[in-house]
Amino acid sequence: MQNISLQYPTWYLLLCVALGLLFALGLYYKDRSFREQSQKLNPILGFLRFLTGTLISFLLLTPMIKSVETRTEKPTIVIAQDASESVGLSMTDEQKQAYQQQIQQLEGAFAEKFHVKTYSFGDHVRDSLDFNFGDKITNISDVLQTIYDDYSHQNLGAIILATDGIYNEGSNPNYLSSKLAVPIYSIALGDTTVAKDLFIRQVLSNKIAYLGDRMEVQVDISAKNYAHKSTKLTTYIIEGKKLRKLKEDVIQIPKKDFFKTVSVVLPMDKSGVQQFRFQLTPLQGEISTANNVRDIYVEVLDARQKILILAEAPHPDLSAMKQSLSANKNYDVTIKHIKNFTEPIARYDLVILHQLPSHTHAAANILQTIKEKHIPHLFVVGIQSDLANLNKIQSLIQIQASEQKPNLVQGNFNDKFSLFTVDDRLKQALPDFNPMTAPFGTFAASPNTQVLIYQRIGKIKTDYPLWALGEADGTKTGIITAEGLWNWRLFDYMQHQNHEIFDELMTKSIQYLSVKEDKRRFRVNISKNLYKENEPIMFNAELYNENYELINEPDVNLVITDEADKEYPFAFNRQGNSYRLNAGFLPAGRYRFKGKTHFTGKDFESNGRFTIQQIQLEKFATTANHNILQLISNEFGGQLVYPDAISTLPEIIKNKSSIKAIMYQSTRNSPLINLRWILGILIVLLAVEWFFRKYFGGY
Repeated sequence: MQNISLQYPTWYLLLCVALGLLFALGLYYKDRSFREQSQKLNPILGFLRFLTGTLISFLLLTPMIKSVETRTEKPTIVIAQDASESVGLSMTDEQKQAYQQQIQQLEGAFAEKFHVKTYSFGDHVRDSLDFNFGDKITNISDVLQTIYDDYSHQNLGAIILATDGIYNEGSNPNYLSSKLAVPIYSIALGDTTVAKDLFIRQVLSNKIAYLGDRMEVQVDISAKNYAHKSTKLTTYIIEGKKLRKLKEDVIQIPKKDFFKTVSVVLPMDKSGVQQFRFQLTPLQGEISTANNVRDIYVEVLDARQKILILAEAPHPDLSAMKQSLSANKNYDVTIKHIKNFTEPIARYDLVILHQLPSHTHAAANILQTIKEKHIPHLFVVGIQSDLANLNKIQSLIQIQASEQKPNLVQGNFNDKFSLFTVDDRLKQALPDFNPMTAPFGTFAASPNTQVLIYQRIGKIKTDYPLWALGEADGTKTGIITAEGLWNWRLFDYMQHQNHEIFDELMTKSIQYLSVKEDKRRFRVNISKNLYKENEPIMFNAELYNENYELINEPDVNLVITDEADKEYPFAFNRQGNSYRLNAGFLPAGRYRFKGKTHFTGKDFESNGRFTIQQIQLEKFATTANHNILQLISNEFGGQLVYPDAISTLPEIIKNKSSIKAIMYQSTRNSPLINLRWILGILIVLLAVEWFFRKYFGGY
């Protein structure tokens, strides 16, 4: 629908007519050019000029064409199919085929009056119907969130959710269904009958442990309809293809609905990914024995770094540093005092020297060993430090100061620091941290020193280093030129109710000092050592030339080998200046890999190992939960149906008064002068007038 609107009063149209008439009369009223021609010629030409002038005047009023467009949006029906293993286990092959036909017929029945969108969900959501039922996880909340994200601002009519109600990942779907505010029709799949079953519900354990530790694991055991029976829980460690028994516990089952948590302590006596198995002795009449066995994988690290805090005397800084570093499980922190220290310093990976060397303890042998063994170290300067000796044994900062006269200093962050990134919260909070105590004097940093924090004395920002890091003679070294770290940690807690800012400052500094630089020219890295069987295996590779510049000119190949020595060959893709490979999905088990390349006449290799763990979640909850589906359907007027009533859904939904098409109207204004035919009329009028004037000798 279209109409013309003006931005001026309607009586302006009379002015347009008057202007057109005035224009025509002025040109032809007393014109005698065509007196020898027909008497009708002047009025005809005047009328053409009148039309032209009137039309041009009208267009100068910028008339607008107002058009109203109407669009009808059909309701969208979303069909979401659970593609997890638990659904497939409840059907025979014939039932699966019949069910697939029912869902496809349902989709076709909606196609005429509705827009139909289909999803499958399990361990992830995809835009199609999947009837293979192979997903290892069920996440119902994920598909509901996806539907909300895609259709919350569209005409979503209804959702058909086909599932058994079992979810083992994500939040309770009831919480998300309320966000959708549309009818949800549930197709209740699976079997709700509680059969005889003995199973391990879950095993709670850490994913990472350290060599030599003993890790406690909690095993949750359930039994249904087995009163006054007993079973055995046997714990194994899997070494290659062999099982080694670690422990056996007798479990008494006193009632039909039984649950118990058993604690098992596992020894971490071998580094790498270790596989442990917990197995229940089957009972007669179990519906399934697959859920009697549960495996866990623990990555045992032999990478805990030994850090020594060696001090001249007791000081609150020592506890502050230990508490900060001990929060990182990669660090084993020990505090010792120099007068009682007799251990070999070489057994430690990093040494923090608090107010050492001092006037009473030069620590010459210790410092000499640190230098010879290239042990990373951090100096903390205090009132008891021997500054003259300190200047000799390190080259980062030279201090010319009075050791007996202290100075209160605060911190000022150096924006040019580049050894590692620092949280913006530290930059903002640092100026307010309590003062530390530094020697009164001058401080000069060498060219190879990176200053993280400068000293601020009162309101004066100086170029005296307070916290500096660097490398000298191949050894990473740090120096804090003041004592009173405990003040900073305490102030951080008073301001933020945690120690996160101070702990980050301390931990990142120690990480820089302790990390050993990788000088290999060819590396193949894997993002982690332990994968789930539904995760793709990702690799990155780096190759450096003799100038240690990153390149990717030659081809890089990778061979993955499983426990049966079966090989899977791959070739890396180039990405930027490095290489990347998505090896896809592999069966559960242990694997080793070897990357190879050839560059400038040399062969390069890089090796590693990883483990893929089996996901067993779908085997441990086989009883369908239709109650949760009923709650979801009841909330907004939906309905729960069983597979034999799927064919009734089209009629039920079509009769739902709230599910209807929505009409949208939009108004668009555009200038009349934009119409090409208006320009055509003007051209025709002017051309006809010009033609007659030319033909009859007017020009």
